[in-house]
Amino acid sequence: MSFNETIFLTGFPGFIAGRLVKRLATPDTQFFLLVQPNFIEKAAQDVERIAGETNVPLENFALIEGDITRENLGISEEDLESVLAETTDVFHLAAIYDLAVEKDLGYRVNVEGTKNVNELAKKMPNLRRYNYVSTCYVAGKRTGEILENELEHDAGFRNYYEETKYFAEMEVEKLKRELPVTIFRPSVVVGDSETGETAKYDGIYYVIFYYKKFAPLLRLTNVGNKTVRLNLVPVDFVVEGIAALSKDEKAIGKTIALADPNPLSTAAICDAIIDALTGKKSVVTPPPKLVEFSLNLPFSPVLTGLPHYGVPYFFLEQTYNTEVSEELLKAHNVACPNFQDYAKNLVAFVEKHPVL
Repeated sequence: MSFNETIFLTGFPGFIAGRLVKRLATPDTQFFLLVQPNFIEKAAQDVERIAGETNVPLENFALIEGDITRENLGISEEDLESVLAETTDVFHLAAIYDLAVEKDLGYRVNVEGTKNVNELAKKMPNLRRYNYVSTCYVAGKRTGEILENELEHDAGFRNYYEETKYFAEMEVEKLKRELPVTIFRPSVVVGDSETGETAKYDGIYYVIFYYKKFAPLLRLTNVGNKTVRLNLVPVDFVVEGIAALSKDEKAIGKTIALADPNPLSTAAICDAIIDALTGKKSVVTPPPKLVEFSLNLPFSPVLTGLPHYGVPYFFLEQTYNTEVSEELLKAHNVACPNFQDYAKNLVAFVEKHPVL
């Protein structure tokens, strides 16, 4: 069977990767999905589900066993020949998305792994687009407004996740000179804006679970503040943005911030969560410095559920300019919804699924 496009994608069956495959699936699209050996069984189940939900033949999906940390991604010679000859579009999502990742592991997966994917992409004679998923937090400890065309800085990083994603994006940025590259930088990704579905409870979910402990009492105190804005984006917006711009020639050579152009303050986010849980608002907002100090106390993670490595992100004086993103996405009728409009859906999912 001949296909109009063949997509090689890393990071399957991850949450964003799985939803992206479903979004991109058509009868004339072939998929080479790179899967680590220990995820083959889950990947096979997910592919079967996606094929059924999209009415795309199961044979359109090929699971390629491999690992981005190995040469040629650990792909067998037979599979490698097909991948190189037939791939038209690369989507590189595989990475360690963990704020507490250790240095060696982060560099091996995020940086060296990306270098390996880059080398493979260079060998693909029919490549039309290389789509790389980075993060807004390559900005590290920079403050103020971050432009989409800005990358290099010496402000430092809060953790090895930020640092390794920064150096990985640097490697992909170099490829823009020779390949049709688009880099996507999501901010903090949360669940689906309509269904609330998510695969992991971290980030803003720490706040949801904190208030859920005893909402009638805890809702009185707003642990956010009115000066710091936390940029949240639902996974469906991220997937739609990547899907749309991966086929838009105007996005070639661009870095796209998949971020909310009008992010809420952390105080407004807390009130949206409190309202979703109780139908009421908070009463008192303590000084930000007091909240930050309290959250960094040794016993705080046990009481609040928020690990110390997550605290800085609730006091991050950093904003993301989305001019390039908005202009390109407008043509595809894709826009980021406001957190207040879907917070209830996130909370409802958490209440229905307290454990994932």
